[in-house]
Amino acid sequence: MNATAFLRDAFTGPGALTRLAGAALLVTTLAAQHPNPAFERAREKDLFSFVPNWKFFAPNPATHDYHYLYRTLDEKRETSSWIELDLIQKRRMTQAFWFSSRRTEKAVFDICSAIIKSIAKGEDPTGSPPYRVLSEFIRRQIRDTRNVSDVRGFQFAVVRATGHDESEDPEVLYVSTYQPMRPASPAFLRAA
Repeated sequence: MNATAFLRDAFTGPGALTRLAGAALLVTTLAAQHPNPAFERAREKDLFSFVPNWKFFAPNPATHDYHYLYRTLDEKRETSSWIELDLIQKRRMTQAFWFSSRRTEKAVFDICSAIIKSIAKGEDPTGSPPYRVLSEFIRRQIRDTRNVSDVRGFQFAVVRATGHDESEDPEVLYVSTYQPMRPASPAFLRAA
């Protein structure tokens, strides 16, 4: 079989439509991996998510870390000093293969990002699900680390820092109002 006959069969023979669709998907997938935004058009028009995103690095990598601080209010109405939550574990060699505890760090980071985005839009985040999740997460951290019998409430803050780059000062992004240590239960639980 010569090259002309091979190409003719490839485009017109049995299964030609499948081969053409596969080739188009392959070319589109490869083009969509390019970092230039012009190549994102194919993925934007892909209603059924056929074109995968295999970029190894994040398109907008995080350049800052969030730090979470809290302080408590006791029954005498005295406020403690700010305490930083230490969410980042020291790295071990086994974590190169299995690092499931990193999921908590990532989840809290994503929740905090959602809160910061809503604040940037001028919205009050206090009733939002991300805010309630972060508040409950900090409440549980306090319960696990302190004698909570004398804690009436707490306040938390989100601070953004550049990590190892000390040329920028940390920036306070958000300071919550005081949260009760024992949150009000939902109405359906009070009725029971």
